[in-house]
Amino acid sequence: MNTINEAKNLIKDNIRDYGMYIALVVIILTFTIMTNGLFMSSRNISNLLDSAGYIAVLAVGMTLVIVIRHIDLSVGYAAGFLGAIAAILLTQAGVSVFVTIPIILGLGIVIGLFNGLLVASIGIPAFVATLAGMLIFRGALLQVTEKTGTIIIQDDKFNAIGNGYIPSLFQINGLHFLSLIVGLLGIIVYIYSEISNRKNKIKYQFEVVSKNIFILKLLFMSAIIAYITWILAGYNGFSWTIIIMLLVVIVYHFLSTKTVLGRHIYAVGSNPEAAHLSGINVKKITYIVFGSMGMLAALSGILFTSRLQSATTTAGTLFELDAIAAAYVGGVSSAGGVGKVTGAIIGAIVMASLTNGMNLLGVGISYQYMIRGGVLAGAVIFDVMTRKKR
Repeated sequence: MNTINEAKNLIKDNIRDYGMYIALVVIILTFTIMTNGLFMSSRNISNLLDSAGYIAVLAVGMTLVIVIRHIDLSVGYAAGFLGAIAAILLTQAGVSVFVTIPIILGLGIVIGLFNGLLVASIGIPAFVATLAGMLIFRGALLQVTEKTGTIIIQDDKFNAIGNGYIPSLFQINGLHFLSLIVGLLGIIVYIYSEISNRKNKIKYQFEVVSKNIFILKLLFMSAIIAYITWILAGYNGFSWTIIIMLLVVIVYHFLSTKTVLGRHIYAVGSNPEAAHLSGINVKKITYIVFGSMGMLAALSGILFTSRLQSATTTAGTLFELDAIAAAYVGGVSSAGGVGKVTGAIIGAIVMASLTNGMNLLGVGISYQYMIRGGVLAGAVIFDVMTRKKR
């Protein structure tokens, strides 16, 4: 009974962190029941995660941008434009995929740093600066694709990024062996990370949950990882898109929670003036965050273009709004200083699950937009209400 009460109090005290997970579970259960299990089929879950990949990558960068109290509206068409440049390099210039990808990521960083220059050094509000970028890249995308409208990519290595899967090695009862190993490693890394964090908190006399609750949390999260791995292993295993998405989350989670840079980013978001007075270079942090956002926009463009196996004139449309929605649903605060990159991924999966589930049920596109808008409004209301209670 004490364990149950402690679990309730834990959820209540950390509702911002756990609310999105609860929402995701409710959405999954609802669509699974309404589609007679089709929603949780191996093929559908694999397609759902692949379709969420390019938005999830953007959402990770957008989370950090919002954390430092800015916004980036240029990322959608920047992703579309850079995807088109990648297509041109591969098809018309004959550049190798192993050279093309670093070039595109480098261009993304340059674009992000330019946005940082406008915001941090010149003092243009981020909304205006990136809105200008959005219009510029929209025009640039139309310019580079105007002759053909669509640039078809026939490079198998590049197209595998958005459509390929990690090799199986061999099958075990029809399950993808290497994917099972990846899932097992994921569980081990998760358990090790949680135990390490708990030991550090105890060492520095921070408050921690009871041992029973901690074990329950480990078992619950490990079971979820194992179940998702089992579902994906029953189809084609982990796609390269999912692997890239996971690597981005791991790297950015480490940078934002375990490094001095991460602490400075959140300090700037919480109070820029106080951060500046304490010796933090606010301009430098702004440059880094926007540069990172540009790189992730480039990566998103690569994922989307390789998934379609072509560059189109409409690539990048509404990507920035989907990324912002995913960040807010994932728990980032509009006031700045609060938000996790892991939450951004959950937010992206929530939004992708809504779209996927409604498509399976045959819900009209007009209703889909209204429902997604309602979810976004609900996430912001939730943010405001939880901040008032503190």
